[in-house]
Amino acid sequence: MFHREGQKIILITFLIVSAIVLGAQFYIEHPWLKLGLQIVALLILILILQFFRNPKRTVNPTFDDILAPVDGKVVVIEEVEETEYFKDKRLQVSIFMSPINVHVTRYAASGSIKYSKYHPGKYLVAWHPKSSTENERTTVVINTPKFGDILYRQIAGALAKRIVNYAEVGESVQQGTDAGFIKFGSRVDLLLPLDCAVAVKLNQKVVGAKTCIATLASKDEK
Repeated sequence: MFHREGQKIILITFLIVSAIVLGAQFYIEHPWLKLGLQIVALLILILILQFFRNPKRTVNPTFDDILAPVDGKVVVIEEVEETEYFKDKRLQVSIFMSPINVHVTRYAASGSIKYSKYHPGKYLVAWHPKSSTENERTTVVINTPKFGDILYRQIAGALAKRIVNYAEVGESVQQGTDAGFIKFGSRVDLLLPLDCAVAVKLNQKVVGAKTCIATLASKDEK
């Protein structure tokens, strides 16, 4: 299954690759050159198909957990000053996606969209500390029944040139459903209340709509 954002690119790539494979077959006489060109073209098609894959994830929505919004690796867990929306301290958990990860963004929690804004910007590498505030990005805030407002930020990386965000202010969303897509390497930040109990560790690999990122802290932990 492939994401709808990749349908046009997949079709164009398929047509180009088909033309290269057939053209090489009829017009290139050298057998190794012909085979090499055909293999490279097919590998490019496979990479494009891999990038836009959209595996089905069955989710049992819960108000008690924040789930990973994307597949990738946890690269930041720290308390930060959030300056765009909350303007106070929040707990940041950042997930880096390499080009081989699934790049679908999924809602980390169920609730209603309070804020959704696109910011043009730079294309620093996604793990750069300033990428959260200087790169092309979208910021979305979801009001949840138990965590209150949580924020996630889709951030373009050095290879990402387009962020797709489906969140619209006022709509109700369900945990685990499709929230958008980031084309090529990128990162997603989660900004959570300070009293959350983080359930992941640095460098841990997470799976979108499957891995629990944070839970409500127990009274003993507060």
